[in-house]
Amino acid sequence: KLAGCTLFITGASRGIGKAIALKAAKDGANIVIAAKTAEPHPTLPGTIYTAAAEIEAAGGKALPCVVNVREEQQIINAVEKAVKTFGGIDILVNNASAISLTGTLETETKKVNLMMDVNVRGTYLTSKTCLPHLRKSRNPHILNLSPPMNMNPMWFKNHCAYTISKYGMSMCVLGMAEEFRGEVAVNALWPKTAIHTAALDMLGGSGIEKQCRKTDILADAAYCILTKPKSFTGNFVIDEVLLREEGVKDFDVYAIAPGHPLIPDFFLDEEKLSGSQREGPGGAKVNAESAPAKPLSPVAETFRVIQGAMSEEYVRATQGVFQFELSGDDGGTWYIDLKTKGGSAGVGKPPVTADVVMSMSSADFVKMFTGKLKPTMAFMSGKLRIKGNMTLAIKLEKMLTQLNSKL
Repeated sequence: KLAGCTLFITGASRGIGKAIALKAAKDGANIVIAAKTAEPHPTLPGTIYTAAAEIEAAGGKALPCVVNVREEQQIINAVEKAVKTFGGIDILVNNASAISLTGTLETETKKVNLMMDVNVRGTYLTSKTCLPHLRKSRNPHILNLSPPMNMNPMWFKNHCAYTISKYGMSMCVLGMAEEFRGEVAVNALWPKTAIHTAALDMLGGSGIEKQCRKTDILADAAYCILTKPKSFTGNFVIDEVLLREEGVKDFDVYAIAPGHPLIPDFFLDEEKLSGSQREGPGGAKVNAESAPAKPLSPVAETFRVIQGAMSEEYVRATQGVFQFELSGDDGGTWYIDLKTKGGSAGVGKPPVTADVVMSMSSADFVKMFTGKLKPTMAFMSGKLRIKGNMTLAIKLEKMLTQLNSKL
């Protein structure tokens, strides 16, 4: 279906961008790899040249171009080169994106600039530069990898700058779809679950991939959108929802670890809605109702068990001090010290400065320590805020799995 079509894909040297490129290459499409990585990166896989080789091997034609979407001239040069090489541009995929899941006071100005420049301005300028060529195509499409604009404040409070930048990409869809209706289709695509990429490995640490899907699901969904007529425009598509409509029944093929629970992606409420109704102001009281049987509150009881489970082995393996700022019933400051000899846990500030500060409701804290809520899941869904050393936060998750049997 995409044979002979020219796709201009930003950030196509790895991850989701490359997966979309390879899917189109199988049809014999021409792919412009507009990405920054020309020299091998110390930690991230792939360059524009290794991606080009894979695209050619899959049956497509590749044009690798060094493009940092923060540099308008690099975008213009790559678009001109694409038109000269392939005779035009039929599809633009705005996939390049920068992320920092940090609160307002923790986000350095240079990080704010990076996210606004890459996500909003980069998407806007690449679209602007490609549009004159897209308008000449038979079935032109712009596809932005950005979420539906969910105005629930929970998606803003923990990473305001990142959310603004992703919603900026979505606003480009809203505006341009209307502006170029009948000429160019403009849509957004977003995954229902976390997708396993190098970027996610950096954010989530090792072991997170079991809770993710492969990039293939987005490649299949993108292919589906890009082969639709240009009258299909202004949509905020969720990968799984679209593929179900297209008749896909087996989603295990997309799982890294079939049968493993999946992390819902940012900005999507449906998973949370059923949860949050149960966890309103009375959330903690659910646990408190069983309190008469135990003199201790659920949080205090949890810390009592943690203190009892302390061992030199945990301290040696973890080497970190955790402070918990809990809200709701039985809230306040609590700590777990897995650095000082023997370790300790209890109410108040830790005896030494904390390496990690975690903020959440006391109800969610109890759930987290009894295995009913995975820390990664709590973090991704905005229930848990982490300040400080992320690697240590991941170590705590490992310790929790061992502790759960005792709790």
